[in-house]
Amino acid sequence: MRSVQDHLAAVLAAAGPVSPLEVMLHDASGCILAADVVAPVDVPAIAVAARDGYAVNADDTQAPGRDLPVAHDLHAGSAAGLRHVAGTAVRVASGAPLPLGADAVVPVEETDRGQARVAFQRVAAPGQHVRFAGADVRAGEVVLTAGTRLGARQIALAAAMGRGRLPVHPTPRVVLLSVGSELVEPTTAARPGKVFEVDGHALEAAVRDAGATPVRVGIVPDERAALREALEDQLVRADLVVLTGGLSELAHDTVKDVLAPLGTVRLDQVAMTPGLRHGFGLVGAHGLDVGEPGGRTVPLFALQGHPVAAQVSFEVFVRPALRAMAGHTELFRPSVAAAATHGWVSPAGLRQFVPAAVLGSPDEGYRATPIGDPSAPSVTALAQANALAVVGEGDRTVHPGQVVHCLVLEG
Repeated sequence: MRSVQDHLAAVLAAAGPVSPLEVMLHDASGCILAADVVAPVDVPAIAVAARDGYAVNADDTQAPGRDLPVAHDLHAGSAAGLRHVAGTAVRVASGAPLPLGADAVVPVEETDRGQARVAFQRVAAPGQHVRFAGADVRAGEVVLTAGTRLGARQIALAAAMGRGRLPVHPTPRVVLLSVGSELVEPTTAARPGKVFEVDGHALEAAVRDAGATPVRVGIVPDERAALREALEDQLVRADLVVLTGGLSELAHDTVKDVLAPLGTVRLDQVAMTPGLRHGFGLVGAHGLDVGEPGGRTVPLFALQGHPVAAQVSFEVFVRPALRAMAGHTELFRPSVAAAATHGWVSPAGLRQFVPAAVLGSPDEGYRATPIGDPSAPSVTALAQANALAVVGEGDRTVHPGQVVHCLVLEG
């Protein structure tokens, strides 16, 4: 039996970042920057007014009650290069180029708003309300470092420098296949012997939450030819594949037989509950074998079909892999140590993941209450939980008040 640590290590060793790609700014949001961004120009490129008002030489406002003739009007977008005449003022809009020789802007509310002549309420200080060239960014500076998650603020900076494209690790495309001839869509009328398909819908949401792009193929019957055809069709568009169902050792080995010739996928018993049986490895895309020159390999996860097992396995193994592929450095959910409010029994030799409600704060401490029966986790219990309480392989019993580590699923 394989340990959780060993299985996770194998997963992360195989899940490298998706190859960098230059994308337009509107496609960069949420992506991880793949290379440092160096400013090609000063921002702003020239000195500009930071407020609506009057551009002056500060020395010309020193005399009490002094007013100045208004020599010109400048607006945002006006041509730069107007030379300031000493002893005059230039009416400027916020963002307008500062006349050459002016060194201050007097806000309009600190004047009488004159059009031909303007009087000032107070003396101006050199540099006031002026954004000088390079005030935000100096040409040649590294302004965004590789590994930065791109959001509105970072994209604004790129646009301000005239960068319309950025090198990023694109969000992974995750193909989801649910295997089982007994499965039907939730929109279908219930029929004896049929089970509503849960995993694909749940994992589609989980993939989005992890910052990746899901491609839900839907239900694939438990037939070798159908599964092989679905995989070969989807591998061309996938950065990662998640297959659920078809792992029962008591049924015919459809999944095992189909995956065996496609790559390095191995099926293991992993020492955890729920989610004991797992498959993971690399499969070849574009019809090429793994390791063949020019071939592209895709990580593939085969998870148990039980909805709780599939979702727990996703959190423990698939989500960190997706984060690594997208270039994130923080791969794992936050965790907290919490005191159990109730006791329960844990199976020997297995790491147990129990849906739990965690409440508290860093100051007062945290409390973890198991939801439902820890020995038989249900979809209802998982839906009501905000964390997974993690019980180590060596613990047979969790006692009330015992501290357990909890994987926080939501705030």
